[in-house]
Amino acid sequence: MEARLEGLRKIRLVLPSTDVNGVPLAGVESLRVLYLPLGLTKPTADEVFSRGEVVLERRRPDLPGPGEALALDLKSLHRPPGWIVVVAVRLGEVAGRPSEVLPWMDPAL
Repeated sequence: MEARLEGLRKIRLVLPSTDVNGVPLAGVESLRVLYLPLGLTKPTADEVFSRGEVVLERRRPDLPGPGEALALDLKSLHRPPGWIVVVAVRLGEVAGRPSEVLPWMDPAL
């Protein structure tokens, strides 16, 4: 999963086209945005994935196909500063690798 910030409240995503084993994907069942509050150090993507809270989930049929782009607006996410990652989940609740860790800024900014 590729993810990058586009402003303070928008993320541009490119859905994966293969699974973690390199096998082509027929589609993604859901996308999950996970949030972890600020700590003393920047966490790894796996730490946010394992310890974070799912704050947004988007499911099929509202998702583009593998390898296609999607913009997510997170203006409704009211959390203090922290970190977020996005994970693609295929059928059977099999999660892919989380995106890189992105900073989440205070919504009051």
